[in-house]
Amino acid sequence: MLSQYYYHQIFRKSIIAFGTVFNNIIVKRKSSSREEEEALESMKVPVMYGPIQKFLAMIAAEPTPERQSVQINLPRISFEIKGLSYDGSRKAVPTQFSRTVPPEGKDGEGKPVQYMQYLPVPYNLDVELSILSKNQDDGLQVLEQILPNFHPSLNVSIVVIDETHEERDVAIVLNGVGYTDDYEGDYSQRRTLIWTLNFTVKTYLFGPVSAQRDIRKITLDYRSDI
Repeated sequence: MLSQYYYHQIFRKSIIAFGTVFNNIIVKRKSSSREEEEALESMKVPVMYGPIQKFLAMIAAEPTPERQSVQINLPRISFEIKGLSYDGSRKAVPTQFSRTVPPEGKDGEGKPVQYMQYLPVPYNLDVELSILSKNQDDGLQVLEQILPNFHPSLNVSIVVIDETHEERDVAIVLNGVGYTDDYEGDYSQRRTLIWTLNFTVKTYLFGPVSAQRDIRKITLDYRSDI
């Protein structure tokens, strides 16, 4: 039953789609003078996949403010997969299947073909996103550009099956927001503020794709003496 190899990269596509949602966040730092509202600095917040402990270790490796030019840039967004679970609330009938005709209606050999595939199995990806900043205003700017887009979910469309061009809406649900200030020690050490957002990515897993071609020839054995 499990002898057929297939790999649709659905988990990879889902996590890439998740990270793409946050790749256009900008932080602006303005003058402290109330009369001036011009931005002194504007930067695009980098988004990277990886555990937050990795970036905290990079910050702790060089905590002195005098060498900020060689430190990890803040603010920064990191995210990683925390878990995977089956979602029974979105379960479909496992014996049902769908048929798809490719746009050209033919396979690579020019023969008419249609694809058959059983309905997908729903799974939830638990993803933790962390916002790291060295001052409160930077973190709040990033947070304010994220939260209004989730009600509490946001749908993104991804092509889950390349052969059939199957496109699905994947819901990204915001479950909660946490805050941590890990500042310890004297004033010479660098401060790191962390906002933690927990998400659920409601994705689907598909089985192998079977190609069914039109019946062009029939071989029939029959008897005439009955």
